[in-house]
Amino acid sequence: MAETGLQLYFSSLDEADVSHISGNASNRVKAFVADLSTFYGVNMYPELKATFCDYIIPRIKVTEVSVLKKAEEPMKVEGRVVCSLTVEDDMVNAGKNMHGGCSAFLVDICSTLSLSALSLETTGKPHYMVSQTINTIYHSPAGLGDELRIVNTSLTLGGRAASAKTEIWNATHHRLVVSGTHIKMQASPAPSSRPKL
Repeated sequence: MAETGLQLYFSSLDEADVSHISGNASNRVKAFVADLSTFYGVNMYPELKATFCDYIIPRIKVTEVSVLKKAEEPMKVEGRVVCSLTVEDDMVNAGKNMHGGCSAFLVDICSTLSLSALSLETTGKPHYMVSQTINTIYHSPAGLGDELRIVNTSLTLGGRAASAKTEIWNATHHRLVVSGTHIKMQASPAPSSRPKL
């Protein structure tokens, strides 16, 4: 988006209904974080029939967006975003449990939301970085039809690197399904079109 387009987009967020989203973040930040399809460019390329997980992203519902003082260091703040999602057939393996790849995808997508909330609330600018490392620990299965509660918290947010953590809880059976950490970095600049001598 061009700077003008980005400014227009942000001003349009002020009119969004975010009454269903709890937390202390501003309405603009709540609306930005909750608009996952725009944030992740779902249907951005009409020539493609679908891109990876295009059908899952719109089903992720943001239920809380907060920027809180860190319990361990009150001079610092952290972004917290909670999402909900039902396990559907396009998310499961042959055993009708959520596929490990889908779990890692959710850690990637949802942890980024906590970094975006923190960045937008504290600097007025969205967070755009690329994944460097995603570590995922699988604790228990989540079956077809189970309700998930995805709790995401920023850890660090710097100019060149950022990190966040995610816990995916099975709200139906009250157990931890997945925990993960996500380290992000600034993207490398585009290669020069000039040939190297």
